Amino acid sequence: MKKLCLAALALATAATLSTPASAGWYYRRGWSPGAAAAVGVLGGVAVGAAIANARPRPAPVYLAPPPEAECYVERRRVWVPGWGWEMRRRTICE
Repeated sequence: MKKLCLAALALATAATLSTPASAGWYYRRGWSPGAAAAVGVLGGVAVGAAIANARPRPAPVYLAPPPEAECYVERRRVWVPGWGWEMRRRTICE
């Protein structure tokens, strides 16, 4: 990505320095200032789109629903001191 940005910057710098400073150059070539500006804007949009699409996209991630735990209720006899035997339920999930 850095190499691409540096290459684009170098290209833009070279293009800027190689053009003459006088506006009469556009008229001799048949370009009006508005047409030259439009070409510059379109070129900038094209370079920006190329830079934006140069980044690799992450792979899609598909998540499966978590497996449902198989649970059941177990009844046990428990000794309670001072009371005696008592039946208690306990849920067990595997």
